[in-house]
Amino acid sequence: MFLNNKILALVPARGGSKGIKYKNLKKINGVSLIGHTFKFIKLSKIFDDLYLSTESKKIILEANKYNFKILHRSKKLSGDYVSDFSIINSVLRNKTIKKQKFDYLVYLQPTSPLRKVAHLKNTLRKIIKENYDAAISVTEISKKYHPKKIFNLKNGNLNLYLESGKKIFARQHLDQVFIRNGVFYIFKISAFLKNSDIYLKKTYASITNYKTFNIDSHQDLKKARKTGNFLN
Repeated sequence: MFLNNKILALVPARGGSKGIKYKNLKKINGVSLIGHTFKFIKLSKIFDDLYLSTESKKIILEANKYNFKILHRSKKLSGDYVSDFSIINSVLRNKTIKKQKFDYLVYLQPTSPLRKVAHLKNTLRKIIKENYDAAISVTEISKKYHPKKIFNLKNGNLNLYLESGKKIFARQHLDQVFIRNGVFYIFKISAFLKNSDIYLKKTYASITNYKTFNIDSHQDLKKARKTGNFLN
């Protein structure tokens, strides 16, 4: 329980991956990405239960080392183009989950292992007290890479990605923009179940002011392994 609310931890960990095969099983400091996620969950001391969603027997064997409860993912939900919404929605509509009457779900992707407990707790406290529908951890993007300064190629021609970029003459004209970093997503379950995607009406931007990793490539993994302590 946290502020009298029941909190569910959900870890998505499918076996298939084009960037790194079985990337959720890759190790940093001798511990798999699944193991690091479990350690964070336990260190947080706010979760009433923890589940891992997968279709992979290898990942189930790893998850069993850490006492995760397993939700077997169907083939339909195990492809390359399955949305986070589809995974979360299937879990929240599971009969076993529904019976436990959780209030909030925290979605923790193993591929973003660098997290701070205080960051999660402060965000969860904020959205509960101020009645937000959700929170997404984000990192501010430098104005050097603002969407209004980005180009794309169409038929070999260079074009502004956003037409509104034509009106930008100085950096001062650019607003703050952010990118998801995968550290965590928090959803008020009652609000999530009324929606059709993960972007809920009243979503809090939990700005991350520390270094994070989103491991999609071998280069990302190499950088993460140089970082050291993942629990602080």
